[in-house]
Amino acid sequence: MNKKRSLFISSLVIYPYCITLFYFLTTITLSYAVDPYFEACEPKTCGNQTITYPFYIKGIQETFCGYPGFGITCDNTIGFPILNLSNTFYTINQILYQNHSFRVSNPMFSRTDTKKGCLSLSPTQNPSFPNNTFYLAHNQTEVRLFFGCDSSKLPRTLQRNKIGCSAENETSSVVALYGDDKNASFLSCRDDVVYTRVENGLKGSIQESLRKGFRLNWIASDCRECNSTGGRCGFDADIFNFRCYCTDRVHAAKCDTVAVAVAEKSQVVHIVTIVGSVAGVAFALLIVLVCWFRKKIFPPTFRLTNKKNPTHQIIEKFLKEHGPLSAARYNYSDIKKITNSLKNKLGQGGYGSVYRGKLQDERNVAVKILSESKGNGEDFINEVASISRTSHVNVVRLLGFCLDGSKKALIYEYMPNGSLEKFIYEDKIPPQSDLQLDCKTLYDIAVGVARGLEYLHRGCNTRILHFDIKPHNILLDDDFCPKISDFGLAKICPRKESIVSVFGARGTPGYIAPELFSRNFGEVSHKSDVYSYGMMVLEMVGRRKNIKIEVDFSSKLYFPHWIYKRLELNQDLELKCIKNEIDEEMVRKMTMVSLWCIQTNPLNRPSMHKVVEMLEANFKELEMPPKPFLSSPPTSPTHLSSGIL
Repeated sequence: MNKKRSLFISSLVIYPYCITLFYFLTTITLSYAVDPYFEACEPKTCGNQTITYPFYIKGIQETFCGYPGFGITCDNTIGFPILNLSNTFYTINQILYQNHSFRVSNPMFSRTDTKKGCLSLSPTQNPSFPNNTFYLAHNQTEVRLFFGCDSSKLPRTLQRNKIGCSAENETSSVVALYGDDKNASFLSCRDDVVYTRVENGLKGSIQESLRKGFRLNWIASDCRECNSTGGRCGFDADIFNFRCYCTDRVHAAKCDTVAVAVAEKSQVVHIVTIVGSVAGVAFALLIVLVCWFRKKIFPPTFRLTNKKNPTHQIIEKFLKEHGPLSAARYNYSDIKKITNSLKNKLGQGGYGSVYRGKLQDERNVAVKILSESKGNGEDFINEVASISRTSHVNVVRLLGFCLDGSKKALIYEYMPNGSLEKFIYEDKIPPQSDLQLDCKTLYDIAVGVARGLEYLHRGCNTRILHFDIKPHNILLDDDFCPKISDFGLAKICPRKESIVSVFGARGTPGYIAPELFSRNFGEVSHKSDVYSYGMMVLEMVGRRKNIKIEVDFSSKLYFPHWIYKRLELNQDLELKCIKNEIDEEMVRKMTMVSLWCIQTNPLNRPSMHKVVEMLEANFKELEMPPKPFLSSPPTSPTHLSSGIL
């Protein structure tokens, strides 16, 4: 009894300290200041352009307010921001943040030499862009600039193409021709030829089009979710990852609901909200203390047990060690609400079923409910660990996940056009169907997937090996922009390392690299993804499975060998998607690159960075690869991995 009385008196002594703590926290709240990162990244104006993430103004805004490589200078004398691209300065004429694109032009097309009375131009290097940051948008036309042309010999029909005078000699002219213009043979000029681009559809002369410039797309972390929750986007170069700067603190991907309220309400409402939150914390602390004393005075006579299954414990341990994650965590009851009680099923895969759903902010999502019988949670951990580290236009975004008892689910952005698989196999597509993709779209998809893989292999803060690249795992948005999905078999390794330990073959038959079956072929590395990519692109080219192809005499051949022979002998590829010479060159380029990718020896395969370069190069610059040595492993009715996502 004396012990109980002593503890009771102690509780009375501690109570005033709880009240003091409450007032202390309240005082801190009232003196609350907005997070300095949020303030530092306030959008700025340069000329008539608003400068915000991924761009930042050097010397005015902090580097963490923008993405690496997006630093600009503000030249208020001309009223436009200036961007340095490969040691050439370009004027940014327009930024379209929603489209991830901007229009740039070379300032030399706007400067007139008053003494000479003409646009004074000098040969400069052809425009080149860091291909892991910027790339040309669609509908850009090539323009050739010919320097030192003899004006007296210039045909009358080409007088309108004279855009200025050569800086070295005012009596000679500079003539601009579109890339497909055959009149170059009529020009009498020096050998100096510079290639640039202009945007299609712009009104005016060719000189006016050059002044307006061309459009570039950028590759950087998506800022929409952060902006929509009241934050300002930035980038932490130390960990090479996106950050959302909010009024309260730095968040991984978006601000929480309290931060949104803070950003939208007045300071008075803000103080009241936070005071209420602090009061709740203080009250909860008081309850904990009371319960502790009550437990000491009246100890329980029994304890409840709460044993979790091993899989659940493994995953919870992983989430604890790797948190906080950019993806939100949901209960299974939330998943039922999001999917309307799992009513709209999109597909069934080897790792579970996929349903269409909608979040509270009306965004459509795809929800993958993982099978409870699959493994020890490794697929779930692989997916969350790998994809939560990524932010790229060609990698699907993980918006949330659920771990509620034995229930596991993953929430992704919704891709309206589904997977690539349903668009490329002729035997599954009805004639004259909208599902028939032209060669240009297929080429753009191949380049997009290559960029996504290049990012996974070398663009993010860790190297991610996918190990299941196939048409089924390439999702397409409204504009047929491809996004790599399904990271259930992925492996994560440090950026400087590539070779990984993998037990047994992983992937899908028909796309698995030889070294995954036998280490006699070489080490397992990022080159295994290169092989799978090459097999997939060959299927896109052939519009059928690689295993066999029907030819005129009805024999069955391994498709890569068949198309290699056609390419080697410069024969007609006999593919239905080819409509003209441009299609022919794109398909031959895709084929050539794919044959390099499926070389048996991993050391002979190009990296994904090189693959992107080869796809963007001229077909005539590519070398013929050695003939593929192995045929694809036989198919199996049971895939090692499959799934909608």
